[in-house]
Amino acid sequence: MYKIFLVEDDDAIAGVLLEHIASWGWEPRRAGDLTRVMEEFTAFSPHLVLLDIGLPYRNGYHWCGEIRRCSRVPVIFLSSASDNMNIVMAMNMGGDDFIPKPFDLDVLTAKIQALLRRTYDFGGAPPLLEHRGAVLDTGDNTLSYGGQRLELTRNEYRILQVLLEQKGRTVSREALMQKLWETDSFVDENALTVNVARLRRRLEGLGLTDFIRTKKGLGYLISGNSE
Repeated sequence: MYKIFLVEDDDAIAGVLLEHIASWGWEPRRAGDLTRVMEEFTAFSPHLVLLDIGLPYRNGYHWCGEIRRCSRVPVIFLSSASDNMNIVMAMNMGGDDFIPKPFDLDVLTAKIQALLRRTYDFGGAPPLLEHRGAVLDTGDNTLSYGGQRLELTRNEYRILQVLLEQKGRTVSREALMQKLWETDSFVDENALTVNVARLRRRLEGLGLTDFIRTKKGLGYLISGNSE
């Protein structure tokens, strides 16, 4: 089920959109606190964002810029300010489409379907995995934390992906080795130890200490809580 995140301050418009999105079998969620949009965005890990421009506190351009710092998730702007300047601004800030208000729900649905199909038909994995404010983008293999962005190697990315997908559960060394090297042939276990140690050093460089825990004799764990 695709998850769609709505950032809209008009209760009437939001209500109509949430009901319509759900009627298509998608999972909608509206931002509840417009001062904490990014926290709600990363916690929900949506496949697509519907974003108003005229918002209290910070406008839609600001939030699109923040989203683009950690994700390539599709963003559709919704706004009554549909002059050419705003449309160009929306695209320059990283928007994928712009729909002027008032809009036709059928047109909106068609645009959502087209973007979802174009973005996920050959993948389908959730675009973000988040823990303790760190965001792993499965689209471009990067990790963002505290305004910093870390380009990950293939093995670093795969280790984090598996551990975050199994957050709260211990992943055995054998399972990680299978994911990293995708082979049944013998691989020296020390290679995994070296990869995890290097990843830990890079995470600590971002300020993420004790992010990956060792379960002696079992494997590795990213705790499900925020401790």
